[in-house]
Amino acid sequence: MQSIIDFFLSIDPITLWITLFVIAGISAGILSGYFKARKIQPGTFRWKAFRREIFYAVITVTVAAFIIGSISKYFQSVGIIQFNHEPAPWWVIALEFTLYFVGFDTWFYWLHRLMHKEPFYKWIHKLHHGSIAPNLMTTFSVSPIESVINGGWVIVFTSLLTVHDTSMLCITPFNVLMGLYVHSGHEFLPSWWNKSWATKWFISATFHDQHHRYFKGNYGGYTTIWDRLCGTMRPHYEADFTKVTTRPIRPAKAAPQAEAQAG
Repeated sequence: MQSIIDFFLSIDPITLWITLFVIAGISAGILSGYFKARKIQPGTFRWKAFRREIFYAVITVTVAAFIIGSISKYFQSVGIIQFNHEPAPWWVIALEFTLYFVGFDTWFYWLHRLMHKEPFYKWIHKLHHGSIAPNLMTTFSVSPIESVINGGWVIVFTSLLTVHDTSMLCITPFNVLMGLYVHSGHEFLPSWWNKSWATKWFISATFHDQHHRYFKGNYGGYTTIWDRLCGTMRPHYEADFTKVTTRPIRPAKAAPQAEAQAG
């Protein structure tokens, strides 16, 4: 018991509180029925598909991380990539993040559309579409080639600009979290998201989920802008988003034994 107490005392307080907050949030989401209500494609989770995606994810993350890391280190060694280690004001960090955000959204949209054309689809993108109903592991279940292509924007971006270290600390986790969110299979955004002019331009999990479900359309990575401009946004996306986000939330049913004891 003392060793357990010592372990918790050794954890950074902020990390501990964030961890407890996440655990409490997940527990509340399950017990309240929120996760079930916000499942975009109810009843579609398959353990077989999940195990397959874990297998491909391990291979892809290992290979792609090595390739991208090696290229980045080489470019740094010859001076093509340089980072600014000086402290930066918030507006500079915001500007660099915005430039990355807009650039990646364009990079991803057009290359994503190209990967839906043969022979690129068969060679590169088909693996990622193994899941019609995506889950968290679908984020990483891609061909190593596709992972390098998507991650290539980081190399291009940092080659063109001398980015601050602090900006990269914002960009890197954002990439991962955004990928996990859009492949989560659950919609966590509020129902008014697509009704507000300020937020309707940013994609949702429903937006990307429909790309997996219907195969075509909704190609954007961060925003719906290119899809709207090029006419590739699915026509019923916004109506379907509203259906998912306005489902009634019903608390999870108690186990039969618990119900019997309560009676």
